[in-house]
Amino acid sequence: MMIGICGKSGCGKSTLARQIIKLSDKKYIHLEIDKVGHHVLLVPEVQEELVKAFGQEVLKEGIVDRKKLGEIVFDSRNEMDKLTEITWKQMQIEIDEFIRQHPDEIVILDWILLPISKYFDQCDMTILLDVPYEVRKQRAMKRDNISEEAFALREKASLEYDPNKFDIVLTKTDPKTIQRLVKQL
Repeated sequence: MMIGICGKSGCGKSTLARQIIKLSDKKYIHLEIDKVGHHVLLVPEVQEELVKAFGQEVLKEGIVDRKKLGEIVFDSRNEMDKLTEITWKQMQIEIDEFIRQHPDEIVILDWILLPISKYFDQCDMTILLDVPYEVRKQRAMKRDNISEEAFALREKASLEYDPNKFDIVLTKTDPKTIQRLVKQL
């Protein structure tokens, strides 16, 4: 079984996944797809393609500077698409391998771009976290040590979600709501 958790930056996707695992007696395994994306930036072939596409300034001390890359791609849908095209193939290899390695567990995938990936349709249940902008902004600024301007750029590059395409839409993640969700799962 696969469960997909989706929502914009700072909505609490990973926190929700951890709460589900903690409160359930079932065997879950969690994959934060953002971390897969971070990991593939270390793959030499990916780094080479990124330098070709975005220039040497995306490197800092021989590795991809995610902050600099973010400044480029979060300001332009076209640049974001370039990044996705470069990294997606390697990301899929790693995600597919993770899923294959856990056949007896319920896999929780959390990712902002889940609805535009093949994994969304593979999920047995999909959850959208629809948390207000100000709450998400404060969380992301604190978590990622970014400015309001940086968050606004991230938000500008984000997807708009159709709540009707999700099995469950949560606007809050208080303990009672999470308990009901875990029982439902």
